[in-house]
Amino acid sequence: MSRLELIKEEIAGIAEYMPGKSIGDITRKYGLDPGSVIKLGSNENPLGPSPEAVNALIKHAQQSNIYPSANAYELVEALVDYTGFPAANIAASGPGMDGLIDGLVRLVIERRDEVILPTPTFSYYEIAARANGAVPVFVKRDKDFILDVEAIKQANSAHTKVIFLCSPNNPSGNVVTKKDVRSIAESTRGLVFVDEAYVEFADANLAELVRDYDNLIVGRTLSKAFGLAGLRIGYGIMPEWLKTEYMRAATPFNVSSAAIAAGVGAISDSLHLKKSIELVRNGRIYLKEHIPFKVYDSQANFVLVDIAPLKSRDVCEKLLQKGIIVRDCTSFRDAGESLIRVSVGTQEQNARVVKGFEEVKS
Repeated sequence: MSRLELIKEEIAGIAEYMPGKSIGDITRKYGLDPGSVIKLGSNENPLGPSPEAVNALIKHAQQSNIYPSANAYELVEALVDYTGFPAANIAASGPGMDGLIDGLVRLVIERRDEVILPTPTFSYYEIAARANGAVPVFVKRDKDFILDVEAIKQANSAHTKVIFLCSPNNPSGNVVTKKDVRSIAESTRGLVFVDEAYVEFADANLAELVRDYDNLIVGRTLSKAFGLAGLRIGYGIMPEWLKTEYMRAATPFNVSSAAIAAGVGAISDSLHLKKSIELVRNGRIYLKEHIPFKVYDSQANFVLVDIAPLKSRDVCEKLLQKGIIVRDCTSFRDAGESLIRVSVGTQEQNARVVKGFEEVKS
């Protein structure tokens, strides 16, 4: 008997998650000086974490022998002030928002249940769903990546347990309207999960709708605007009944004490958050105006570039050789072969990536 027979059959259908390339990957492959490589492929905060978060992290390092609070109540209390929702509606999660997704899927999915995924979008929704035995139902967005709300409602069935919506969407950067979320939430008996990982960079958020719908969850993260990607901190805003059930299925101590301390510190530093948001909003404008290809409007900390008739794989390879890491979007289901996602960096980094695209096009 092959040991592979021990693995659940659902796992065989999962495509491995493809993260953005690291600086180490590129320096080893091309023999580049690590200091010459810029990483604009993973939507990280180019300003780094808040000094308040770093100081809190250092201070709590000596307490690493002690388990954190089981429900990360210290972080939840900080999030109460930040979001305006009571603690009964907020669950902290780790690792990152992915941990929240895993916990919710584990809570509600039984084998052969369905989840609806508007594509292209963040691929981990599909991974989590398949790993728990769900059948993904794909609904393609239009040419401008707008949701096809009627198609989503038609795809909804008695077997639908979760509908995943990403706003701003990864990799396109556009948002979902409140009208569309209301329409979808009212059309299904399942849960509607709205991923707001990039919401701090957007003009509006959808969290207030949680007060109106008992099947709506908003997931968020401290990885992007708060600059704590390496600590993997997420949280969910959800109806009180769902938090009670979620905590039954959540992994114990899933947010480390170091992450809790850093998260509280980061949330307290409104000035650093403001600087991070302003950097991104100004950088988006610069990239859209100067990249010599079609650039889609974005409300996230990245822009999506269509380099057709060139192929994204070829262009990304040429940029990597120049020490510029961006994201080839061919791994996103239904994204095609000409899309590249570019994280907003510092002004110097943005200018360099623009120059890289100019050289590729010439």
